[in-house]
Amino acid sequence: MTQVDSPRPASQIAKDDPSPIIAREGWPIVAIFVLIGLGLAGVAWWLAGWVVGVVAVAIAAILILWCIWFFRDPPRKTPLDPRLIIAPADGVVVSMTAATPPTELNLPSEVVAGMQRVCIFMNVFNVHVNRSPAAGAITAAAYHEGKFFNASLDKASEQNERFSVAMRTTTGHIIGFVQIAGLVARRIVRKVQAGETLRQGQRYGLIRFGSRVDVYIPAGSVINVKLGQTTVAGETVLATLPEGSRE
Repeated sequence: MTQVDSPRPASQIAKDDPSPIIAREGWPIVAIFVLIGLGLAGVAWWLAGWVVGVVAVAIAAILILWCIWFFRDPPRKTPLDPRLIIAPADGVVVSMTAATPPTELNLPSEVVAGMQRVCIFMNVFNVHVNRSPAAGAITAAAYHEGKFFNASLDKASEQNERFSVAMRTTTGHIIGFVQIAGLVARRIVRKVQAGETLRQGQRYGLIRFGSRVDVYIPAGSVINVKLGQTTVAGETVLATLPEGSRE
């Protein structure tokens, strides 16, 4: 595959779907943080006096604000171009290599031949709402139980808990994208299934508390990112698909 520093310009920007500023999946977690944080702070104030109480309140407030920050879901400006593969996650590109998508997707050998995998690692301060890298129909979706290694490690792609999706894009190409649980993450929120369609940049899931998303890009595509580059879900262009489809 060819790698370039910048993508070709996109002519249009998608209108993002309306969504709460805090992802709905985070509301119960934020409520738990508020109840436990303020409860413990109140107990500390009552048992140890106002000085310790003030410190406890400050710590509780920091944790609550961090939880709210973790589940934020800002709007994004997604370029509308069927040949572009868009980053599904905020984070850092930690790996780019030839790789085969997870076996549970059952993709034929002629489709996976020459595929390139781009791995995006999310830390606990990144937005964790994931977005579809392309527009198309989901041909397969599979959950795989696994371990919880640090998501930045290569072995996480094969051994960690994951949710894998294969999509036939509107250009006829087959791509794959995989949510991977990490060392801290223990919950992949899965919102899609085989047979559904997604728009480019549409929200399709979330991973709680640090994780990774792998994108499998067809042979002949042009890679538009570099190792160590920061990505923005729904906005950063990962790759440009080749002309024509690969059945």
